[in-house]
Amino acid sequence: MTDRAPRIYLDHNASAPLRACAREAMFAAADVAGNPSSVHREGQAARAVLEGARKGIADFANASAERVVFTSGATEAAMTLLSPLWMQGDGNLRFRRLAVLDVDHPALREGGRFGSEAFDRLPVDAAGRCILPVLRDWLSADGPRLVAVAVANGETGVVQDIAAISDAVRGSGGRLIVDASQIIGRRPFDECVRAADAIIISSHKLGGPKGVGAVVLPRNGAFPAPLLTGGAQETRRRAGTPAPMLAAGFAAALAEAVAESACALGMAALRDRFEADLSARAPVAILGREADRLPQTSAFQLEGQRAETVQISADLAGIAVSAGSACRSGKLGRSEALEAMRLGGAPIDPDLGLVRASFGPATTAAELERLVEVVATMAGRTRKPIGRAA
Repeated sequence: MTDRAPRIYLDHNASAPLRACAREAMFAAADVAGNPSSVHREGQAARAVLEGARKGIADFANASAERVVFTSGATEAAMTLLSPLWMQGDGNLRFRRLAVLDVDHPALREGGRFGSEAFDRLPVDAAGRCILPVLRDWLSADGPRLVAVAVANGETGVVQDIAAISDAVRGSGGRLIVDASQIIGRRPFDECVRAADAIIISSHKLGGPKGVGAVVLPRNGAFPAPLLTGGAQETRRRAGTPAPMLAAGFAAALAEAVAESACALGMAALRDRFEADLSARAPVAILGREADRLPQTSAFQLEGQRAETVQISADLAGIAVSAGSACRSGKLGRSEALEAMRLGGAPIDPDLGLVRASFGPATTAAELERLVEVVATMAGRTRKPIGRAA
């Protein structure tokens, strides 16, 4: 028996805790032995699990089931979609250039299957938002063009005006890929369905199992050349034996996350209270505060303290927070997202990095107050001077 306080998990944007409903769905599917591509009874049972999960995701996205393609996660989904070559009917569609936002996740901003000479990173404003005149100017050039944008930035929580971006892209005859990994249960999803030609979804961001994601195509039309080739699985859009167990957990978690959407206003109020308390007790800069943001995400810099130092102090106090994107783990250095925001006019220091607290519907004000106390204690210590960005 120990008196140690339970740990506080404030890193949902990196990976949300596995939901009980997802675990139960996975356990039930684990007893199905067949390969879903086999025609015998066991294979048909596995196929039924897989297709049931596919239908659940398709119904959520208001798409037909054959327009949902399971992947190993959002990164594979992005790599699949960020392709110069798409297939449309009996012919091919070749995109001459790709545009991504300089503030987005590396899975998008590294350009996927486009060569470095064929994609552009577009600048953002001080809050990390797309600058629409810049996008329209980029779209005005000749040739079919592809644009990929995350609805919400996983580091800062800042939300893009997807409707306006979609209008610009469609008005030019281009195609829009939307990464919706961070918004399910936190933001309305129908705006993505209306705006996008292809949507990326990640299971573990919404409380499903790791290792599975999906590409959703809201409308009939083009699909990129497969990234993985070989067998005819996933209607020849992705080769490889699918995982019914993971798909079942994914679909169950998605259904529960959607049911929690009503909690978004309460989470936003909790975030605002946390930021007010934090600002009153420590010299912090709240990133993206002037923009529309995810309701349960707060990113900040503590004056004179690197984000990794704050993260370690919080961890020792029993609190899990992030020092930027989990995909940068082990990669110290300037944050590309913060550098892009600084270039857009934000008075921030990319060298400090950012501390991100991201939580869920079960997070309490008392748990967030414990993080405030940790940061306030750090603010009272002697701080090592650090050169500010020019």
